[in-house]
Amino acid sequence: MNYLKVAYRFFKKAGILGYGKKKNILGMNPLLISTLFIVLTALLANAARKLVKTALNDGLMRQLLLEFIATAELCATCFELIIVADNFGVWVYALYLFLLTIWWGKTWENASACPYNIMEEVAEGTQKITTATLLILSQVLGGLVIFRYIQILWSLELTENHRGRADEECTADLQVPMLFGAMVEGIATCLCRLTSKFLGDTEARFASTVDSFFATMMVVAAFNFSGGYFNPALATSLKFGCEGNTAVEHMIVYWVGASVGSLLSVFIYSSKPMKNLVCRLKPKQE
Repeated sequence: MNYLKVAYRFFKKAGILGYGKKKNILGMNPLLISTLFIVLTALLANAARKLVKTALNDGLMRQLLLEFIATAELCATCFELIIVADNFGVWVYALYLFLLTIWWGKTWENASACPYNIMEEVAEGTQKITTATLLILSQVLGGLVIFRYIQILWSLELTENHRGRADEECTADLQVPMLFGAMVEGIATCLCRLTSKFLGDTEARFASTVDSFFATMMVVAAFNFSGGYFNPALATSLKFGCEGNTAVEHMIVYWVGASVGSLLSVFIYSSKPMKNLVCRLKPKQE
């Protein structure tokens, strides 16, 4: 018993235990519960990916399922990150997002969980329109159906931060006029895509970490304007139909704005000055 008391005092001092037991299971820190939910989601998604790769050879069905899983994982995680941001602030949210972006970059492989990545492939002539349409539909579907999973987790109400959230009406994150919001999403998306392409092609050291950090900072910068989604499927999963935005406003800000920014990055990156810059900085082949 003494050992248990010592352990309890240690964890309480560390901020892990000691919270109200009536509102938080075992008196655990609500942030720890959110973290466990995020880890659970990552583990389930990773297991689903392995199952698909084992059961299916390379082909369209495998691509569709991997995009579905990646988008479902992204959206489920970001639903929980809303809880984190609401209760612990944007910088805790940013830290989690930064670490998760690195994780997704290592586990998703060719899946993007983002419609405009596929639109870029169409613009570059490397993807058929019919295939692209199916992949985007798979992403959107993954983002929409995953809310039921989140409702199940939240309805357990293991922490005070989840109480009532499973059936709560959502509110839109757009805090600025529609066109300004579309510009925010578009410009930030364009900058993120240019940075990602540039770091990848120049084979910079710690490219994935720098890319994740830059994308996270863009999200933080846009957080109080449009919410900083930079992903149409993610925005639709989390905020379509929420109070404060019409369907048209949502589509223009999060679909048109982000997609135009992404396609703009394709044209900028393929320009002669950008190609010359990349060639100068790209490592020489032996």
